[in-house]
Amino acid sequence: MTKKDAPPRWDRKMQQRLARGEAAALGELYDRFASLVHGLAHRVLGDERAADGVTREVFAHVWENPETYDPKQGPLRSWVATLTHRLAVQRLRATETAALAGGGPGSTEELERKVRRASVAARADYIVQSMPTPLHAALELAYFQRRDYRQTAVDLGVTEDEARRRLRLGLQLLSTANDTGPSGAPPEYGGAR
Repeated sequence: MTKKDAPPRWDRKMQQRLARGEAAALGELYDRFASLVHGLAHRVLGDERAADGVTREVFAHVWENPETYDPKQGPLRSWVATLTHRLAVQRLRATETAALAGGGPGSTEELERKVRRASVAARADYIVQSMPTPLHAALELAYFQRRDYRQTAVDLGVTEDEARRRLRLGLQLLSTANDTGPSGAPPEYGGAR
């Protein structure tokens, strides 16, 4: 069995354990994905308390409905991220719609633009968190430490060609945050429908 096959097997076993009602499985799932869920929810909502609420909703949904996850459709991580995104956007729309109905500033079009911006930002966060470590490290050096490809190559101990390749691939992945084209992510994250 290859290393690439391991996560789907873990995903299937986790789903089976959740379906049997194993509380320890929920704890493991929470430990593994809580920061992802909270981070995505916070990115969409911009509010710590609201992100906490969405995090609780996501794990409650997973606990109560483990059968809604289909391992054939992709990794558990992507399913959890998709669920988080959907619940966070629902909450954002409900909150903003209530504010509009209460005479708050703005319009329906502005609400949709806000939801779109939050969705793209959440997808970008998900892409960065999910990309392979070599690509992530190269982008980290180039963006946050303002290194060019030559400096990145030296810092990573790779050739300049390899540094350019990693940066190019990382940026190509990141550029899909605004797309709806095919990729390995679910539809909400730019994947195939």
